[in-house]
Amino acid sequence: MIRLAAFILLAASIAGCGLTETVGAAATDATAKAQELKQAQATEARARSELDAAASAAAQQRQAAEKESQ
Repeated sequence: MIRLAAFILLAASIAGCGLTETVGAAATDATAKAQELKQAQATEARARSELDAAASAAAQQRQAAEKESQ
């Protein structure tokens, strides 16, 4: 009986360690994915800002060219 209880306790502790490791790995992966998403959003915002600035500069150049041609 004592051997069976010790075996069950040992099996439960081994299974618990695996479960803890799996949960820890999943949490680490989720944190990494969240960081990747945050970086992607920052990159997207920076690209949009640069495109807006380029469009504004092009519009100003067009306006200047139109004024010169008049």
